[in-house]
Amino acid sequence: MDYIADSLSILDEEGGDMFIGEISEKIKKTSAKLDALELNLLLSGKFDTLDAILEIHPGAGGTESQDWAQMLMRMYLRWAEKKGIKAEVIDLLQGDEAGIKSASILFSGSYVYGYLKSEIGVHRLVRISPFDSNNRRHTSFTAVLVYPQFKDNIEIDIKDDDIRIDTFRASGAGGQHVNKVSSAVRITHIPTNIVVSCQNERSQHKNKEKALNILKSRLMEREIVLQEKKLEGIIGDKREIQWGNQIRSYVLHPYKMVKDHRTSYEVFDVESILDGGIASFIKEYLMLKN
Repeated sequence: MDYIADSLSILDEEGGDMFIGEISEKIKKTSAKLDALELNLLLSGKFDTLDAILEIHPGAGGTESQDWAQMLMRMYLRWAEKKGIKAEVIDLLQGDEAGIKSASILFSGSYVYGYLKSEIGVHRLVRISPFDSNNRRHTSFTAVLVYPQFKDNIEIDIKDDDIRIDTFRASGAGGQHVNKVSSAVRITHIPTNIVVSCQNERSQHKNKEKALNILKSRLMEREIVLQEKKLEGIIGDKREIQWGNQIRSYVLHPYKMVKDHRTSYEVFDVESILDGGIASFIKEYLMLKN
């Protein structure tokens, strides 16, 4: 800031365009830092500083919804790339023709859960279907779930009798290894019917370890939700996913617009949003909640 003030003073005295380029760049960087600081001030939730696991589940509609689910997955991966946040796809089930049937992604970085909790809910896409030879307009729905990734040392007692562990061959990319060895692990917690899986590691042992950590986080998050309901009587639509009750609509036809139905915030540059530019939507949501 001192550099900018001194440079402006020199410009005022000397005239001309000396330092204009540097000053402009400094202002942009300072503005970005102030925006980030303002956003972080809005992140005061108990678990906002934690990493997050984001799950994507397409709704009814077959290939249409599965393709939309893959578009959302790309959007979140691009968002993470732009912010310098580590993103690791820990489980992925490809669609039969196109898109994905489900995905679980671990995001690691500062305040990741605080950012991504704004994405919990149903996302609606309206477009001319690339899979419809008659070029008709289709509406697709995909649910996004986000929960905090608690540290490995959280105390959650999981009894051996309460879980069923299945192994299977990984279905994603990975060369010959995934076709020969059943290294992927799926764990079912029988009392709650929570199912988690991991297939991105080459070792079955590592996949099991990671899947257990995810299960612990799911059980911890479930306990928190139960306590909230018990103590405060809060149902919390942030965690209850209802098909058709969308939080955000992405319209590609007959006009272009992305609208968040919770904040009424709208953006008309749909391509930039689908390329990961969701920061403004996150900020509007956090401002609404604070």
